[in-house]
Amino acid sequence: MAKPPSLTGENGFHFPQAIVFPSPSPSGEDSAAFDTPGGTPLSNGTGCCGTPSPAESCAQPLCEARDSTRFGEGIKYVSTDGNELACGWGGFTPGCLQLFNTSKGVLFFLCVASFLQGMTVNGFINTVITSIERRFDLRSYQSGLIASSYDIAACLCLTFVSYFGGNGHKPRWLGWGVMVMGLGSLLFALPHFTTGLYKVHSSADVGVCAANQSQSCAPATSSLSSYRFVFMLGQFLHGMGATPLYTLGVTYLDENVKTNYSPVYIAVFYTAAILGPAAGYLVGGMFLNIYTEIHRETDISPENTLWVGAWWIGFLGAGAASLLISIPILGYPQRLPGSQRYIVMRVSEAHQLKDGSHKKASDPDFGKTVKDLPRSVLLLLKNPTFIFLCLAGATEATLIAGMSTFGPKFLESQFSLSASEAATLFGYLVVPAGGGGTFLGGFLVNKFKLRCSGIIKLCLLCTLTSLMAIFVFFIRCPNVPMAGVTHTYTGSALPGGHVNLTAPCNAACGCLRETYSPVCGSNSLTYYSPCHAGCKNVSEKLRNGKKVYKECSCIEKNTFAGEAEAGKCTSSCEKRTLLLFFMFIVILFTFLSSIPALTATLRCVSDRQRSFALGIQWIVVRTLGSIPGPIAFGSMIDKSCLLWQDRCGEQGSCYVYENSAMSLYTLITGLVYKVLGTTFFMVACVLYKPPPAESAQGSSDTSENGNSDLQETKPSLPAAEDI
Repeated sequence: MAKPPSLTGENGFHFPQAIVFPSPSPSGEDSAAFDTPGGTPLSNGTGCCGTPSPAESCAQPLCEARDSTRFGEGIKYVSTDGNELACGWGGFTPGCLQLFNTSKGVLFFLCVASFLQGMTVNGFINTVITSIERRFDLRSYQSGLIASSYDIAACLCLTFVSYFGGNGHKPRWLGWGVMVMGLGSLLFALPHFTTGLYKVHSSADVGVCAANQSQSCAPATSSLSSYRFVFMLGQFLHGMGATPLYTLGVTYLDENVKTNYSPVYIAVFYTAAILGPAAGYLVGGMFLNIYTEIHRETDISPENTLWVGAWWIGFLGAGAASLLISIPILGYPQRLPGSQRYIVMRVSEAHQLKDGSHKKASDPDFGKTVKDLPRSVLLLLKNPTFIFLCLAGATEATLIAGMSTFGPKFLESQFSLSASEAATLFGYLVVPAGGGGTFLGGFLVNKFKLRCSGIIKLCLLCTLTSLMAIFVFFIRCPNVPMAGVTHTYTGSALPGGHVNLTAPCNAACGCLRETYSPVCGSNSLTYYSPCHAGCKNVSEKLRNGKKVYKECSCIEKNTFAGEAEAGKCTSSCEKRTLLLFFMFIVILFTFLSSIPALTATLRCVSDRQRSFALGIQWIVVRTLGSIPGPIAFGSMIDKSCLLWQDRCGEQGSCYVYENSAMSLYTLITGLVYKVLGTTFFMVACVLYKPPPAESAQGSSDTSENGNSDLQETKPSLPAAEDI
């Protein structure tokens, strides 16, 4: 059936004559063309500076006009904004800046900002937290409060920022937010410059068998521990500054590009945020190999438990970079030149409420005052699709937060790796799987031009796939034999829960539980420390870069005392490759659903509520997902601990886990959250009620056709200048 010979807007209204839109051009010239089957476009005019420059790329004609006299009807843009769409600061809007006044320019600066945020908060913080504990005498729960301060600040600011920022000047909110984030990084590094020098001396003989060993217990509190409040304030500023980035930044991109390009732009933005932590781990690890007092020398090495690296350098660099990148972001206009046509021709896919109350959000004056805040919240709460997408996002965030926190620990235990080796291996999994999955999710939405219902089905398919793959945690590697923990000192198996590190061969050594420094004996048995292996001397020569301990009475070799090498014995798990492959699949499909789920959230609410909806979603995701996620995973994994740290009679962290129990508890936790996520996506898909089909008639091509902004099966339209 032929379409009516008139343009159809997003709400199904027919425009038989010219449609007048605001234009970025101060001269009121013709605006950039919408392609028609006849091949003749309607011109969109000049850019924000009034001259044809690359600044017009956001609003460039899709093809050149060939014969404007053929038209009798058409679309004309009328200037109402003047230079308000120019890129600059106040009245300072030089022409060279307009080169960046495009959607790609915005994407570049927002990607840099999200990269810095990910590198700082999810990279540097996780990398240096152990060094900060050691340098400032902090307990584990105190460092946990430092890490949680970021999420607490974000939850407190999300409602305010997303509601008022969503109806305000988004680039200014974004720019000031990135600037606050930079100040937080500089504040986080401040304690290094306000404390005295870190001094420590160590002997090469520490930890070997020697009678009358003693170690004084550190006081419960230290004057340095009060610096935790400075770190918490720095993290609080990080949380405040990053709040606009993932709410207003996403909606600003979505508003200024074509609907079918939006998922790709958002995917690139989030991919940069995922690559940030990877860079943070690598760069932060490099800085930790430098002594914290960079102008002084020390007689200890990075392998020593008393070593403190230069944890503060990364925060100085990230803080300075954030302050610099905030300046160009502050210069962007409230909307980009040429973006008005994308807003006007956008097809609404908002969930339709039975009482019709969703139409309130279409009021131009809605959401501009505090009085509308309760109604905005109520409209979102009455949207079941939005609610279940938020819950699904929370379950996925729980898995991501839990695995990112304890994934390296899982690999370290299963494959008997060092902490640095496990972190590197986990990084090799997360960067291609997480980054690739995030970008691929946005690409698939664009490639198949999926509408809201199809996007939710894609999320459901990804979640089901990762649910099947999570059964990989049935695979487990055997524990490396450890004397006094999994095996007796003679090599026979030891029943679980019967830890006994003392044996006749080391009884006279006076070994301390506080000194954990595992060594691998020549009998392939791991020992708690050189002292527990009965080693009396340390070789002056290193073997493979590791210390070699000799005359170890607990290690028998040909009736003579054996040797031990620093570090745990290696694991010979045959299932390592299979386990890593399926872990890659779980991570890939978990991240693959992230951008489609975010896109579905933007589509199922009214345009004026998008920023606020993202803010509310982030609150739900953080309070139900990223904050309790590590706690849930941590409590389950701790149940598999075989050997706990002893801090002067107080229980510390876990040294040795039972691999089979760790795999089982990880599987149970992952299954619970994956089943919940699958259920929530399924309910969201069933309850979603799209707008009536006729409301999208004629304009569906606007958002789905990748080659033109408007495609109509009707005769050619007149040029704007002929009207």
